[in-house]
Parts: sequence; C-alpha cells; structure tokens
Amino acid sequence: MSLFADYNLPFAIALGVMLLFGLLQLIGLGDFDFGGDADLDAGSDIGDPTAAGLGGAVATLLGLGKVPVFVWLIVFLSVFGGVGISTQALAVDLTGSPLYVWLAALIAGGASIPATAGLVRPLGRFMPQDETSAVRLDSLVGRRGTITTGKAAKGSPARAKVRDRFGHAHYVMVEPHEDSSIIPAGDQVLLVRREGETFFGVPLAERKLAPMG
Repeated sequence: MSLFADYNLPFAIALGVMLLFGLLQLIGLGDFDFGGDADLDAGSDIGDPTAAGLGGAVATLLGLGKVPVFVWLIVFLSVFGGVGISTQALAVDLTGSPLYVWLAALIAGGASIPATAGLVRPLGRFMPQDETSAVRLDSLVGRRGTITTGKAAKGSPARAKVRDRFGHAHYVMVEPHEDSSIIPAGDQVLLVRREGETFFGVPLAERKLAPMG
C-alpha cells in the first residue's frame, strides 16, 4: 500500500501541508490571518462584538479558543492524514481494495474534527493564556496589523486587526506615527508605539518606498 497512491492522495497532501505549516511555525513565519476579518479565535478578540454568540460557541466546541488557528490546523491536518491512511489500510486488509477517495475523506474528516478538539484542549494548557490585557497590548508594539474600519489620520484613529505572537487576534485603534500620513482601510501598518489605548503605526507601503540609508 503506497502513501502516494490515488486513494491516499488527499491524506498525503494533508500531511505534506502539515509539515510545511510546522516548518513555518518553527522558523517564526506562522503568523497568518486565516479567513480575513472573520476571526476564529474564541475569546481572544478585544472589542470585537462579533466574537460572541453562535460563532464563539462553535469555535469553543472545536477547541479553537485553546490554541492559535495555525496550531489548530497543524493538528487537524495531522489527524486527518493519519486517520485517512489508516482507514484505507484497514479497508484493503478487510476487503482487498481501498474505499472511494471521497468516502474515505468524509470518514477521516468526520473523525478528525472531534479528535482535533480533544487534542488541542490539553495542548492549550501549555501555551501562555494568562497575560493581562495591558501586557498583551504592550506586546503588540512591533507587530503588523491591518486597518479594518475607517481611515487612520492624526487625531482620528481607525480600527485595526493585529495578531499577537501566539496567533490571537486583537482589535485596536491606530493613528499614523507621522502627522501627515493617512492610512486607508485595507492597508497594513507596523505598530511602533502605544499611548494609552491608542497605537501609532507606520504604513508598510511607506516603509517600502522610503529611501535606504
């Protein structure tokens, strides 16, 4: 039974993506924003009114509030790939032939979701979760964010979404560091300092255009 046989292809791909994600996480490039503004981190969004309700309950059930989404995906892909390959191996042993790919993927997916939730809950205990809001906010200085609502200008902060080093999303108010700058919605910004509840940032587009030296 070959890992790269057609009937194992979805599971081989899942394991390959898992290894890639794991490598990115190890070298510090695993800070991606999945799903745009539809944040999946239950209980980690500061000032986000959409974080509660049904979406938050589902995220909690899946264990998404216990670890960053990136880590959750690594665990899910690992479980999905392992369960899928094991299912096909069992089918070959019992019947002499593997299951249809879509059926094996359906079985593996259905089993992997609760299994992933069960695995990330104890994993979440080893990840820092007990920082105060003040400490977490201070740690956002030096992080990149995206303006989500409004247009940031001097004296007129705009709402921005930024992830901390653990992958949790925070919504903060941002003004430009330079008085003459204006940062429209959708632009990325580097947070360079904080005063009270307001952050000050430099548009990444301006940093790229700035002369070196």
